[in-house]
Amino acid sequence: MAVMVAESRWRPMAAHLAEVLQADGDLHDPAWREAVLAVPRHEFIPRYYRQDNGAGRWVLVEPNDEDSTQRWLDLVYSPTTLITDIADYAGRGVQAPVSSSTKPDLMIRMLEALEVTDGMRVLEIGTGTGYNAALMSHRLGDKQVCSVDIDPQLITDARQRLAGLGYTPTLAAADGAAGLAEHGPFDRIIATCALWAVPTTWIEQLRPGGLALVHIEGPLGAGNLLALRRGDTPVLQGRFLPWWGCFMRRRATAGPTVGPPPPARTTEASTTRDTTLDPGELDGGKYFPFLAQLYLPPGMFHSISIDDNDVAVTELRAPDGSWCETNREPGANGCFALRQAGPTPLWAGVETAWDRWRELREPAWHEFGLTATPTEHRIWLGDPQDGPRWPLPTPDPLAEARS
Repeated sequence: MAVMVAESRWRPMAAHLAEVLQADGDLHDPAWREAVLAVPRHEFIPRYYRQDNGAGRWVLVEPNDEDSTQRWLDLVYSPTTLITDIADYAGRGVQAPVSSSTKPDLMIRMLEALEVTDGMRVLEIGTGTGYNAALMSHRLGDKQVCSVDIDPQLITDARQRLAGLGYTPTLAAADGAAGLAEHGPFDRIIATCALWAVPTTWIEQLRPGGLALVHIEGPLGAGNLLALRRGDTPVLQGRFLPWWGCFMRRRATAGPTVGPPPPARTTEASTTRDTTLDPGELDGGKYFPFLAQLYLPPGMFHSISIDDNDVAVTELRAPDGSWCETNREPGANGCFALRQAGPTPLWAGVETAWDRWRELREPAWHEFGLTATPTEHRIWLGDPQDGPRWPLPTPDPLAEARS
């Protein structure tokens, strides 16, 4: 049963959250400040999950007395991401988060980056709890807001919570990759899920002059948010935002994101050599790993594991059977032992990317950009026409969902 929280209790907490967001430089626009003050976030997060690190499982946390209620409210009205739904990985007995309430500092930054004005129509990809839809409904009016989520139960819950506060935006249980053509075109699209390419449907449903905020992420788990502007033709172009934000990968079903199984490793004999490049440089999902993805084959698999000799390794696999394992710790010579096999020298691609990144003076997010058309995606550095450019794989998310 949901805990009833008096308005006199939650409003000061919402005001404090707004003050924190302003003091930290996340919140600038008075209109969005009014939305934070007006929308009770706790109504959208009646419970959450925390991970029990000792047992490696997710534990449901619900307020049931005064102490737990206060702890719950303190978390809800803080810049904290809270896991709000989990599911089993295809009957494997492994639980995984499938939905969350994004931390308010990131969400407000994204909403301000949308540069909305009165009368604009917005499509949100990833309804989740409905809190973000409530903020947008307060700012723009609920008739201007559409939101989709792959999970019908999340849509049902969000619709009920929103209606309880007097908001009735258009909500749909659907694959976000398809957009919501019957309610478009849209002036703004905001996606709170990660993809490796912008769906053609989003390009088509965005009005000329419109802006899309999307999270591009590749097989190494590296990526960031982009602000993409559409011109008169179906072309989106823009830069990565200077600050970092990440989201769960887009789901094609209501369950956890279950990618294809790792490619099988070739059985041909492996070769060994040393490398001076620390495989830890691929960790963290930021600048260099993002560039490295552009030098590796599509469909890559990346993991950190323990090999047959109980040594921690970074493993890469490609669909053609090629693989490599690089020791995570250096040997006595300061180098990292590498084993590899198959027709594609995967680690050589990583080394080439490293040399190029250093040659380019280790560029940061805001120096990279993307040009996306229905048939081609191109990452660029500095200038979209004259700067260095890399083609980006452009899979059809809807085709992936059907496979």
